Amino acid sequence: MNALVLLPIVIPLTASAVAVLIRAHHRLQAAWAFGAMLSSFICSGALLWAVWSSGAPLVYQVGNWAAPFGISLVGDPLSALMAVMCQLVLTGGFLYALGCRDQCAQYPAFYPLFLMLAGSLTGAMLTGDLFNLFVFAELLVFSGAALTAISDDKFGTEAAYKYFYISFIASIALLLTCGSLYASYGTLNIADLARRIAADPSPPLVLPAMALLMVFFMVKGAVVPFHFWQPDFHTAAPTPVHAVLSSVVVKLGIYGFLRMTTLLFTEQAEVIRSVLVVVGAIGAWFGGLGAVGTYDAKRMLAYSTLGQLGFILVGIGWGTPLALSAALVYAFNHSLLKAAMLMLAGSVASYAPVKTAAFTAITGLGKKLPLAGVLFMLGGMGLAGIPPLNGFVAKFMLFSSGLDARAYPSLAAIGLAGIVTVVYVFRAFQRIWWAPLPEGVKPKPYGDRLLAPAFLIALSVILGVWAEPLIALSQTVVAWMTSPEQYVRAVLGG
Repeated sequence: MNALVLLPIVIPLTASAVAVLIRAHHRLQAAWAFGAMLSSFICSGALLWAVWSSGAPLVYQVGNWAAPFGISLVGDPLSALMAVMCQLVLTGGFLYALGCRDQCAQYPAFYPLFLMLAGSLTGAMLTGDLFNLFVFAELLVFSGAALTAISDDKFGTEAAYKYFYISFIASIALLLTCGSLYASYGTLNIADLARRIAADPSPPLVLPAMALLMVFFMVKGAVVPFHFWQPDFHTAAPTPVHAVLSSVVVKLGIYGFLRMTTLLFTEQAEVIRSVLVVVGAIGAWFGGLGAVGTYDAKRMLAYSTLGQLGFILVGIGWGTPLALSAALVYAFNHSLLKAAMLMLAGSVASYAPVKTAAFTAITGLGKKLPLAGVLFMLGGMGLAGIPPLNGFVAKFMLFSSGLDARAYPSLAAIGLAGIVTVVYVFRAFQRIWWAPLPEGVKPKPYGDRLLAPAFLIALSVILGVWAEPLIALSQTVVAWMTSPEQYVRAVLGG
């Protein structure tokens, strides 16, 4: 059973290598890549089910070296839930790529790079070692930057350079964190570090290491003020890649802050949470106002990600069990909705005479795409927190947790910022589906398929109407997170 922790990582990475070997046969390569991604998602689902039903994590010690001396892969409730969330959206991304008319999706390197991105992101969620987090994060950067550089968008190469070099700063921060913690405690195993830091939080390098690790996760999560690479990078990426980057790849930061506050730095957690509340509230406003003022539908949704992540960070910052549960539900639901919305924006753009999501090019195009309009309206309702979409459930839980924590100033800040979401979503809908088509503009008779966004929106509706399983799962995860000694025992034994 412990091999279930390994399979969601090994399958896409191995399939990536095989996809390179069959690069001369594009259809076979595409079918192979999608089959591998689907198999990997099924394995991650089996991992989550095994962990949830047994109440115990699955730990795989690579090379049969016992922790803390070897490499540990840990499928506890939190990492298993995050792996399922990531691989579900990644499977949707592959499904969209199969029906995508972007020229870059026909390149021999596209599917191998996409599979590498899937394996590295899942590995970052399941690793139990800080240095291996660095390794998976680097693979994530290489694959994401390369996928953006080969984009049909003329700004793809520029955006890839920005992402690569800013990620280089984040990598330095993580390496310095590893060096500081290893010098202080002689280990980089997360469970062993948690045990040692709790026993002795006084070494002088602990606080610098904590600050550097926060910088790493803020860059990876595009958290204000480390967000500046995100709109350019995500706007220029191919639509199937963009849908994944702006929905689940940025959740690596959310996962990291959950680990920091509930496992690694429990003694210093209040300081971290105070910072998260501040940057989260600022991010909710900055992202919302940026989305209102931008000129491009994909860029609008990229700024929207900054705002929505702000809501999640505030929930983590409040730190109560209800707030943490709300943050998990919010993160899962946002991943589905944002990926679907970005796919819809890309699908509409594919009908423009020159493929672009700029509002000047796609105004009125929606009149030819009524189904896309229905899906976009449902997704927008979810982002704005309007029932019956899953976004309503997440925001209701979050605001209830704010009242429960009596965090009235930050609750008021994100409550008002939520109104901005309604503004930019329905402004975009009005321009694309209600405004008249400009004279002389002839939409293409074909475009990207809507199967993937329809699938994700359908899941969003189901999780809004029938939210109990996800809420119960989030509560189980929070109960596990708030007892860090269980994680330590599972990995180290005893």
